[in-house]
Amino acid sequence: MDQSRQLKDGVILTAVYMILMLISGLVPVISVVAVFLLPVPFTVYASRYDWKPAIVMFFAAAALSVLLTSVFGLALAIVMGIGGIMAGIAIRRNLSAYETLSRGTIGFVLGLVLLFVFSQYALQTNLVTEINQMMQQSINASQDMMDEFGLVDLTEKQMDMVTDQLEMLRNLLPAWIAIGSLVLAWISQWVSYKVIDRLDSKALRFPPFRLLNLPVSLIWIYLVALILSLFDLDTSGMVFTAVNNVLMLTGIFMLLQGFSFIFFYAHEKHKSKALPIISIIVTVFLPFIFLFLIRLLGILDIGISLKDRISNDKT
Repeated sequence: MDQSRQLKDGVILTAVYMILMLISGLVPVISVVAVFLLPVPFTVYASRYDWKPAIVMFFAAAALSVLLTSVFGLALAIVMGIGGIMAGIAIRRNLSAYETLSRGTIGFVLGLVLLFVFSQYALQTNLVTEINQMMQQSINASQDMMDEFGLVDLTEKQMDMVTDQLEMLRNLLPAWIAIGSLVLAWISQWVSYKVIDRLDSKALRFPPFRLLNLPVSLIWIYLVALILSLFDLDTSGMVFTAVNNVLMLTGIFMLLQGFSFIFFYAHEKHKSKALPIISIIVTVFLPFIFLFLIRLLGILDIGISLKDRISNDKT
């Protein structure tokens, strides 16, 4: 009976994945939503039956993707399948929401790395080279447009700056992959929680954002990267790229911790719920002033446990 139900659920969830994949490729507007839903069938199935049956479902979905679409479908199945399965296994192991999120994020990063390797050796296409060519085309198009408007002097002064900025974006590609994986993991996990709650009557929830507590080790990683960034590093070297990627990622985490503290403070002190919302809006519109302050707040919260101090003062 269990084997029969497992097979039935596998067929249904694989069919759901295929429908979502076709929507993501054929329906322009809904495709954005469908992409974030693609890992959900894998997560639900893995949370029910663990990793071995989920791997079987993964290979079935990958094979059908190639038959019904193209190699692009296989690439999509690799990314969504690995990330979704890792999140589902974490849910089955009764791990916390943030532990599940971290595993799902790692799964999506791993899937994207495999996608880069697959494109390099199977399709003879280097995605990094393709990105570089797109950036160069963008620079050339901008220069031609400025020349047409007679801004030759401005072109000579500004093009080096534009080139440096685009080069920085290229160097931060690993960080962008990690951030994209985190966003995809969070949204798909939130939807998976809703689906599993409805189907299996489980009370799965993300804890309130105000209770977010990142590990202290993150501060040391951030400080080491910050100190290294003060040295005159070779801009074309691996160390420079690694340091800037680590700074960007850890800086984002510090920012999240800072906002989490503001939400916690407003809740504990019975302040208006508009306070943390306003802080986010102000930071978005005045980043040069408030990004540093919010990040500093996050560092202090992690380092000296500001939330615990407020809780102790309350008691």
